[in-house]
Amino acid sequence: MKVSIVIPAYNEEAGLARTITSALEQDYPHFEVIVVNNGSTDRTEEIARGFSNVTVVNEPKRGLLWAREAGRLAASGDIIANMDADCLPDRDWLSKGLRLFNVASVSAASGPYDYYDGGLVFRHVSLYTQMTLYWLMSRIIQLPGIRAGAVLIGGNNLIRAEALKKAGGYNTALTFYGEDTDTATRVVKYGRVVFSNRLIMKTSARRFKAEGIVNLQGKYLKYFFKTVMAKRIG
Repeated sequence: MKVSIVIPAYNEEAGLARTITSALEQDYPHFEVIVVNNGSTDRTEEIARGFSNVTVVNEPKRGLLWAREAGRLAASGDIIANMDADCLPDRDWLSKGLRLFNVASVSAASGPYDYYDGGLVFRHVSLYTQMTLYWLMSRIIQLPGIRAGAVLIGGNNLIRAEALKKAGGYNTALTFYGEDTDTATRVVKYGRVVFSNRLIMKTSARRFKAEGIVNLQGKYLKYFFKTVMAKRIG
């Protein structure tokens, strides 16, 4: 299967080159990298275009989902692999993820974040929490009697392009919070969403540092349950 790695980027000149380099170093042989410049005012586009083997798409409408959708429409892969501009995937990230699609009934796969530049305690507690609670929660809400969605980490997931197309693509009415859960609730209709503790993505803890751990985690949980309950009630 061909994979399209999509990286939305807004004013990411500081770390984008490192992220793109990590994406290009995957040990899986058949993939493309698409960077979506989401109306940046810095050197983001220039840096992305400095890589000859990267496709750069400009999406002037600001918003993460507008960028993800522009990337999806430009992609030619059977699988859409989503990263954020501050992610640093290991070389075998795609290989590990694609093994989960050996079962035809799987529509998407995701895994935990490793906040590599966070404090030691936060980094390990967060990773352990995701590997236990997120894994369990994703299984529970996909049970036949519940079927309320799944857990999908926005910057660490792979989705069958056909399932995403059937689901109507990304919901551009959303801005940020709850976007990954919304996507999960729609693609799960076309197959199981696997949350694998082996599919780990290193990413920056910068948002937690800026907004505070308790405050930001509270927002994530609020929008997760709000989205899941809305779909369940509907």
